[in-house]
Amino acid sequence: MSNQLGGLNIPIKVNGEDRIIPSGLNIRQLLTHLGLDSGRVAVELNREIVRKPDWDTTPIEPGASLEIVTFVGGGRR
Repeated sequence: MSNQLGGLNIPIKVNGEDRIIPSGLNIRQLLTHLGLDSGRVAVELNREIVRKPDWDTTPIEPGASLEIVTFVGGGRR
């Protein structure tokens, strides 16, 4: 498996769904790859919450399982 940059693609699970992503991504890069606003999400990697300050240094390994929760604004008026 290869991507446009010549690297390998890896299998992961995101919210229970199988995905193939470019290898070498960290959590912040994965969120961008998925088109998600990193300011409004929480990320769990292999059943462990990952703090935002650690997103840039936390790599996504083959077979990783992520749960990504998007926060939605709103409430009572």
